[in-house]
Amino acid sequence: MSHGPRSGLTAVSSALLAMSRHLEVRDVLKTIVASARELLDAQYAALGVPDDHGGFAQFVVDGVSDEQWKAIGPLPRQHGILAAMLHEATPERLGDVRKDPRFGGWPSAHPDLVDFLGLPIRDGDEVLGALFLANKNCEKPAGGCGFTADDEELLGILAQHAAIALTNARLYERSRELTIAEERSRLAHELHDAVSQKLFSLRLTAQAATALVDRDPARAKGELHQVATLAAEAADELRAAVVELRPAALEEDGLVATLRTQIQVLDRAHGARVTFTGRGVKALPAAQEEAMLRVAQEALHNALRHSGADHVDVTLHRRGSGTVLRITDDGGGFDPRTVRRAGRHLGLVSMRDRASGTGGRLTVRSAPGEGTTIEMEVPGG
Repeated sequence: MSHGPRSGLTAVSSALLAMSRHLEVRDVLKTIVASARELLDAQYAALGVPDDHGGFAQFVVDGVSDEQWKAIGPLPRQHGILAAMLHEATPERLGDVRKDPRFGGWPSAHPDLVDFLGLPIRDGDEVLGALFLANKNCEKPAGGCGFTADDEELLGILAQHAAIALTNARLYERSRELTIAEERSRLAHELHDAVSQKLFSLRLTAQAATALVDRDPARAKGELHQVATLAAEAADELRAAVVELRPAALEEDGLVATLRTQIQVLDRAHGARVTFTGRGVKALPAAQEEAMLRVAQEALHNALRHSGADHVDVTLHRRGSGTVLRITDDGGGFDPRTVRRAGRHLGLVSMRDRASGTGGRLTVRSAPGEGTTIEMEVPGG
């Protein structure tokens, strides 16, 4: 390797730290590939995560431009050297990959790969993916591979940590999916309870109006007015629940636009005034935006369903290098000292977990009769 012992250790440390910073699987894959290519000074690097059908569920490259990648065409199949790494779980270090008997060619737009170093990424007996590098940037011995045994050992260390980072990212995404499923289940129960009560009342009132039409038209008219009121309330409940159940368009619209849209609908659907201000906030990492949206939704749910507030205000603003989300209501409030009893009911536990999970913190200020302010702050990059 061209690195001295100290600079080599620094490079390895930087690569491992970079992998541990990300929670999204795609971000982890990109970081592994970029770190491996830089660490071993190669022109190309790639990482493939296999699917169950002989192809790849995900395939990430580094050293190839977007235009080149599009020209190359469909993702590769699990064949040749890639299949050996995946199915036999063996490392491969070759002086010229094109001369290997297992080599099956590549598309015309594919870059020319010569010397090759590849390892499986393993979690116990499970092979999570295949990581490989090509075209070492160095003077190669005649007919030999530019990648050395030391490179192979170093890539092996990186692959071990890559397995941990990839497994953690998968667990995080699975946990997030379960949390979203739990939230939707909770909302479905609320929808069922709220709308069922309204529709039951609607049915009884309509029956009463029908019975009164002939013998007491004036009272029947009053009952029909009540039918209209109950129908409007049921529609409001449905509208609010549908907004919360619908996946937020964070990826397309960003946090500010998504919050503004949801809060506008909640303002129309509820008797309380719901307002939003968000200026000067740039795009945040995906995990932070997801966490802030979920905290806002939970806090709004509490304020609109439990606090009796007339006004709920949501703001999103910069504080130093960080970003602050604040939800304030003028409702009944509560004693924060009883948070252990009220915390799970009000969703404060999950809100704190979401904040800390993205390196942030959650602050709750409240008192009986004085409303509640929930503030989530995340650090800047």
